[in-house]
Amino acid sequence: MKKMMFVWGGWNGHEPKQCVDIFAPLMRDAGYDVEIYDNLDIYLNTEKMLSYDLICQVWTMGKITGEQLKGLSEAVASGVGFAGWHGGMGDSFRESTDYQFIVGGQWVAHPGGVIDYTVQITDHIDPITAGLSDFAMHSEQYYMHVDPGNHVLATTTFGAQLHPWISGTVMPVAWKRLWGQGKVFYTSLGHVAKDFEVYEAREIARRGLWWATR
Repeated sequence: MKKMMFVWGGWNGHEPKQCVDIFAPLMRDAGYDVEIYDNLDIYLNTEKMLSYDLICQVWTMGKITGEQLKGLSEAVASGVGFAGWHGGMGDSFRESTDYQFIVGGQWVAHPGGVIDYTVQITDHIDPITAGLSDFAMHSEQYYMHVDPGNHVLATTTFGAQLHPWISGTVMPVAWKRLWGQGKVFYTSLGHVAKDFEVYEAREIARRGLWWATR
């Protein structure tokens, strides 16, 4: 049986607990032994961290100590998977560039706030996105600074909105990468729990969790 943990907290506007409440049952149904924490100090427990096959972090903003980050980084580098969505992984610990290096990107803006936009599937072969078609979202369209080494699975194209100079910019929405021996997956979808009522948004996240598992 695969063993995983969710750790949630930070800014409540992203409904971290509600989102965990969606995915924890899905992972249990898939045969995972699931543990849930609401404190980053779990990252200090080296023995526990190395026992997991997957870490899913749902923690927007906040701060992480050097020792907590060391525990996370070393666990992932050893082969523990790391996965998450939206600000819970892509806008955590803004002061920590070392953390952003692990994730492969960092949120910087969502022009226009909650808007209508389209997600384009760019990799139709990868198991995370295979069989899925382009789809519409009504949510925050994340503008991010991203690592060019990411394997991009889906993108979105910005319109003029509030900043006409970014019109036509193609931005990654979902990607995967490695950190040492660990697999890292991220999707910018999932501003609030309701966003996962969109089948494709939920499915990309669910498959991404599976893929990242050791």
